[in-house]
Amino acid sequence: MIKRTYAEINEKIRAGKAVVVTAEEVISMVEERGIEETASHVDVVTTGTFGPMCSSGAFLNLGHPKPRMRMSKIYLNGVEAYAGIAAVDAYLGATQIPETDPANKSYPGHFSYGGGHVIEDLVAGKEVLLDASSYGTDCYPRKSYEKAVTLDDMPYAVLYNTRNAYQNYNVGVNLSERTLYTYMGILKPNLGNANYSTSGQLSPLLNDPCYRTLGLGTKIFLGGGVGYISWFGTQHSPEAPRGENGVPTSPAGTLAVIGDLKQMSRKWLRGVSLLGYGASLMVGLGIPIPILDEEILKYTAVADEDILVPVVDYSQSYPQGLGEVLERVSFAQLRSGRITLGDKTVPTASLSSYAGARQIAGTLKEWIQKGEFFLTEPVFTLPLTNEGVDYKRSVGGELL
Repeated sequence: MIKRTYAEINEKIRAGKAVVVTAEEVISMVEERGIEETASHVDVVTTGTFGPMCSSGAFLNLGHPKPRMRMSKIYLNGVEAYAGIAAVDAYLGATQIPETDPANKSYPGHFSYGGGHVIEDLVAGKEVLLDASSYGTDCYPRKSYEKAVTLDDMPYAVLYNTRNAYQNYNVGVNLSERTLYTYMGILKPNLGNANYSTSGQLSPLLNDPCYRTLGLGTKIFLGGGVGYISWFGTQHSPEAPRGENGVPTSPAGTLAVIGDLKQMSRKWLRGVSLLGYGASLMVGLGIPIPILDEEILKYTAVADEDILVPVVDYSQSYPQGLGEVLERVSFAQLRSGRITLGDKTVPTASLSSYAGARQIAGTLKEWIQKGEFFLTEPVFTLPLTNEGVDYKRSVGGELL
């Protein structure tokens, strides 16, 4: 049996001797060599995903003007940021839209600009109009402030996303006779199309389905820079049904992640508009999976044909919270461009970018090979039950 520690893998990275492959590459290696031989050879498997992640945003410190001000209302390019924190701190949500958006005027439902676009503009180095107001206090007398600012002007800027990298997710379809505008994109009537997301065999949580290596403090690729898993994400549901390979067959685990916004890239943080629904943020996220033993290697060899995804009707079942699954199809079927539901062939389309996921996994692989990125052992791993964190569960199995 193969047994490795984080320290041993990091020492190999430091010496330039670590064997690193992507989650896509490891599949063919296992087919050719088998689990045991591949596990003895490979030290790290890298993953990636790049798609809309609505539960994203940024904590910003906007700096004190003179005289000082307690900003109680904050707008950035017309998009309101939450100011109920303290003085000049704010949280800008990716899905927040401005009151002046065309959705409220001559072009209903366009949602051309939102919080995700503001985050992209800041990361791109663009000027953003800060418009703040206050009721004024003795210690913070200023009542209004307007200035064009950039990310460099902000003393502190952190990307903090409360739910990213969903472990499996719905395929959205529409059984009704009218077009639906959803966070899964435009769904045509009478099963006119099927939209899906995530990167399948490259997706981080599908390559470590039981969270053996994922938890508080895990170092990751986030938005083109370095980030960390800060907690399990909102709607984390690890008790979802699973196949024999451990992979959930319905939406399951999620991640809360954090990273320095100032060292991220516009390439991997992109504001998006979802017609008739709202705004969001495309987030690039990648996680290295240390091959501590053969079981972990086996999990990382999951292929698209082994990942089953639930097909859900967004005209009735989803909005009414009925939880009905029409059918389960494989990710390989989805990526083929069409699936069969009953006697109907339905074209498919992805909201996330598989090419982007592949590039993220490749970039993370290069960082590790060059000795620019080392692995971190989590303080505790993500919870496997809905009871919450088992603080005794760690990679080493030690009491914390």
